[in-house]
Amino acid sequence: MSEYSEEGNLVKIFIYGAGSIGCYLGGRLVAAGSDVTFISRPRIYQELSQFGLELTDYLGNNIKLAPHQLKLTTDPTQVVDADVIFICVKSAATEQVASELKEYLGSKTPLIISFQNGLSNVPILKSILQQHLVLEGMVPFNVASQGAGHYHQGTSGALSVKQSPHQHLLEKLFQKASLDIVFEKDMLAVQWAKLLLNLNNSINALSKKPLKEQLSIRGYRECLAMVQQEAMALLSEAQIKPAKLTAVPTHLIPKILSLPNPIFKLLSRKMLEIDPLARSSMQDDLLAGRLTEIDWINGEVLKLAEQFGQQAPINARLIELVKLAEKSPQSFSISASDLKDQLKSAARE
Repeated sequence: MSEYSEEGNLVKIFIYGAGSIGCYLGGRLVAAGSDVTFISRPRIYQELSQFGLELTDYLGNNIKLAPHQLKLTTDPTQVVDADVIFICVKSAATEQVASELKEYLGSKTPLIISFQNGLSNVPILKSILQQHLVLEGMVPFNVASQGAGHYHQGTSGALSVKQSPHQHLLEKLFQKASLDIVFEKDMLAVQWAKLLLNLNNSINALSKKPLKEQLSIRGYRECLAMVQQEAMALLSEAQIKPAKLTAVPTHLIPKILSLPNPIFKLLSRKMLEIDPLARSSMQDDLLAGRLTEIDWINGEVLKLAEQFGQQAPINARLIELVKLAEKSPQSFSISASDLKDQLKSAARE
């Protein structure tokens, strides 16, 4: 394991995958004086080289970083200089990135943290990077790309990372950037709790509405409740108890989601404290014509069901609908009533 500096700004951080999460976390760290290099695709490289970064949030904060303030590269071999690496690529690219890291890092052993959706990424990273310390990380808040290097945090929450001997380093880095972070012993419980919330990503993407507007429509909330209940039944069978990430206990969320609008709004003020600009990353992907991470979100529920020789028809139907939308993203959208009918039909089949 590399020796890490006690001074956060001397630690060389590499963001492997400069998408919405990578740009936002990296940009916040840069603004706080940390040494951050962004490894990005050519499109993002060109965008940041032209516009720099603008980071805003639901509290009204605004950070602007000019292009010359950013260390940008499309060359992943530069990761050999890293002390800390944040993996922020889409889940489909995890195996490729792990193989690249194995080749480029050689005998170097930086701290590696996966800030990705789903539960399968860290096992893949660990299976390939067997000589490295790879930690689970979780980003609870929503970050939406606004274009031209502008990324907006639309919801609140503290980052979670697996406990490790090096957590004091991460704590200093993120505290300096005014980002809350907690260190968890049981990251599986945290990851499943986040995934239960992320099951709304597919519903939000299909609605083509901002998160706040979508959650204000009872029909869409009832769809989310159905999807979550199916997942929770499987988690109960697997004896996995999701962590509590919201003010509302996890097992009560589906019941509250299904309530009539006036009662829901009264009981769920915190849940609805969402910036009007916020939307799911899955909706971003659909609108941009990119493949989504549906197999690493709702697909995780299907994998859990398979472990017990069962099915998860409601989540399976959502996967089908999102994959149809991937083929025709501009023309595809579905109303709350139609989606609810589709999921009910799947449950009966």
